[in-house]
Amino acid sequence: MPLLVCATPIGNLEDVTLRVLQALREADAVLCEDTRRTRILLDRYEIRARALVSLHRHNELARAHELLPRLAAGETLALVSDAGLPGVNDPGARLISAALERGVAVSVLPGPSAVETALVASGLVGERYQFLGYLPRRASELAALWRELESWPHPAVAFESAQRLPASLASLAEAFPARSVAVCRELTKRFEEVVRGDATDVAERVRDGVRGEITVVIGGAATAAADPVEAEAAVAELLAAGVPRRQAAELVSRLTGVARNRLYNASL
Repeated sequence: MPLLVCATPIGNLEDVTLRVLQALREADAVLCEDTRRTRILLDRYEIRARALVSLHRHNELARAHELLPRLAAGETLALVSDAGLPGVNDPGARLISAALERGVAVSVLPGPSAVETALVASGLVGERYQFLGYLPRRASELAALWRELESWPHPAVAFESAQRLPASLASLAEAFPARSVAVCRELTKRFEEVVRGDATDVAERVRDGVRGEITVVIGGAATAAADPVEAEAAVAELLAAGVPRRQAAELVSRLTGVARNRLYNASL
């Protein structure tokens, strides 16, 4: 099988599969997102790869043109990323697509997944979920994403940098204060931690920042969410009773699942 797409550990090196180790030993070359990171795995299992070739976001297209003739000639190449499965928010998708278009055989060797590990660890797992990749950096793009998820009834999984996590969770809490959230940090590693709670609580707990690799799981909207018009009417009643606008919007949002920003803006 010429192109072997190999899942590698997301933290604990003992999570690698026997099939992946065999592929790394026998491949004519190992294609690495970062050769230094891959060497750590190879050294752990005393594997002397025949060759290491860098393949990352910035050179993937050029590398694909170089590697396709080798694959067509029958060489076996093992593709790995720094962690997890290549092509899923990691380099490799272009090479895989180009190989399939040329009729080159591609085999996927499954293994650890930060997305599915976080989903199960969060306790929010269901029959369906949505993978969001990395959360947007701009506040306006985050707000647009929350609007997309307003009525989505299933969990969503996203990656986020430790530096941007506090701001992203504050934005989420502003939109959906009662939405269930889990922040999974350093999965499978020594200092693994999962922080669970509603968006407001979790945002407060990580306000001062965290370290490490972060995966966020956002719970789905309540399946029986209230009619937004009725929720807006409830906010108006609370305002008439003297409740401050922001407090009224947050209270009704928690009880109905309707986004707080929507209720607040509608009450102006």
